[in-house]
Formats: sequence, C-alpha cells, structure tokens
Amino acid sequence: MMSAGKEVHFAWIKKRPSRQVGAIGERLVEEFFVAQGFDVGRSPDPDADRIISGIRVEIKLSTLWKNDLYKFQQIRDQNYNALICLGLGPFSAHCWTLRKSEVMENWGIAGRLPHQHGGRSGQDTAWLSVDPANVPAWLRPYGDTLADATRILKRISDTLERA
Repeated sequence: MMSAGKEVHFAWIKKRPSRQVGAIGERLVEEFFVAQGFDVGRSPDPDADRIISGIRVEIKLSTLWKNDLYKFQQIRDQNYNALICLGLGPFSAHCWTLRKSEVMENWGIAGRLPHQHGGRSGQDTAWLSVDPANVPAWLRPYGDTLADATRILKRISDTLERA
C-alpha cells in the first residue's frame, strides 16, 4: 500500500481498532516468548495481559508513527510486574522490558513517561515515545532488541523466584 509516495508498513495493524491492535501485540509477544521456551498464559484479570514464567506482564505494541517514533500508549499503574513494549519498524523490531518499579520511578516525567492526557484527570495514563535510532540513555538498560528484552525478563523472573 502506498501513501504520498511512501509505503505504509503494517497498514493491516494500523487500520484495526485499538483493542485489536493491543490483542495483536499480546499475541506476538506471547508467541515470541513461547518460542524462547518461556511458559506463557493469559492473565486471570485485566490488570496484566499475560503471565510469563510467573511474571504478570503488561504488553504494549507500537508501529512507527509518521515521525519515525514509537508511541506506547495507555500505560497505567495496574497490578503487573513488568511492562513489555514491542516496537515494529518496517525492517526491524525493538523491545524494552521494564519492571513495574522502573515504570513508576519514571511516571509523569517529561522525556520519559509523561502523562498522556492533560489536566488532573489525565494523570492515570502515561505514554512512552522512543526514537529507535536514538534511544534515550535512561531507557537503554531495559532493552532494544528482542534478545535484550528476553534476557531482562529472565532476570526479573529469577529475581522474583528468589524473593
């Protein structure tokens, strides 16, 4: 599909309602982690999307926006242990895994996880904007590649088992 002389990648995802986009992201992450040998199941409640090796995981998916940024939206303070952000570019995939505590440490901070909506009522959601060509220094320890995100989730899993 072409748009203004530029190919629209993942148009089949972008045309879907946001709930379906979320479900697509959850399924992609599930299948990827199953292929890596992780035990993956659905969460019994809406506060997390999946349980991966005993970890309550919230999953966010973004394709590249027109400005070549990923925007992971509707991040909330819910009952999960880790947030996985999967970014799909036309020729690559990026992935970050943050502990819930790391999400909350960066909550509401401009340039990190600013509130998604203005005003007092808009403080219940945040979003993460990432330029995959220039990942901010604060985010680099939490991944970039799928292998990084897998290694980090394994480390979180090992830490939770010992706790």
